[in-house]
Amino acid sequence: MSGNRTLTAIPGFRVGHWTDPVGRTGCTVLLCPPEGAVASASFLGPSPGTREGVLLAPDKKVERVHALLLTGGSAFGLGAANGVVRWLEEQGVGHPTPFARVPLVPAAVIYDLGSGDPRARPLDEHGYRAAQEASSDPVPLGRVGAGTGATCGKYLGPGHTAPGGLGSSFVTRHGVSVGALAVVNPIGDVLDEEGRLLAGPGQGPGAMAFTPGEVESTTLIAVATEHTLSKADAKRLADAAQTALARVIRPSHTFWDGDSAFVLSSGTRPPADAMLLSAVVQDAVAAAVIAAVRV
Repeated sequence: MSGNRTLTAIPGFRVGHWTDPVGRTGCTVLLCPPEGAVASASFLGPSPGTREGVLLAPDKKVERVHALLLTGGSAFGLGAANGVVRWLEEQGVGHPTPFARVPLVPAAVIYDLGSGDPRARPLDEHGYRAAQEASSDPVPLGRVGAGTGATCGKYLGPGHTAPGGLGSSFVTRHGVSVGALAVVNPIGDVLDEEGRLLAGPGQGPGAMAFTPGEVESTTLIAVATEHTLSKADAKRLADAAQTALARVIRPSHTFWDGDSAFVLSSGTRPPADAMLLSAVVQDAVAAAVIAAVRV
């Protein structure tokens, strides 16, 4: 485990990918422990594409979810969550109801239809396969899973973009541990923490010569921890995860970015100091974004 510096270093969480390298799309499944994980989320931007997003609000009754799907394919890709639900049901995992266990699988999408074949998109069977393949091994990074068709630096228009991808990190500080996944598909450039360009034209918004569509740019974030959280705590940490994007994506959170951040807690360790945990979440998110384009 000591060599694993990705989200799956957090015990109980597993990650699996399905990748279409020809159609340039894919999906990524984050499996929670069988009993589920307390979860909430933060959605910014004009056009986030999500499923079960409302369920994650702190005022909603159900606290635990059983998996999270991050996917390409725009709204079409949300159908891959059905395959994850089907796989979980076969494992006997789900929210108990009088007549069946119902697996709860929130999902979020990026728009990657212009990266390859626009008719290629993750489907039910692909979500099932990604769930089947999920493991606690170090997460494969780069142009895999939901990051296969991701791009960065779209502000100069087609022909000027750079590859995005999927990144992951594991950060521990003073006994507080957090894992993060990032599907990096922003309109802005990706930079390291010192401001050095990693992906994109590097000319910044002052050079903008292209008006993108509302749905074409999104960064998706998933954060996992063992530290016990309430749904309200998870929502505050999801907001903190969003702020970390501004450290490594410029410009971030534009009118054309539909950024989504999810926080999941297995609750197997005592609560951590809130300020320290927030800082570690931000460090983990920034590191995951950088890892997506540094592969």
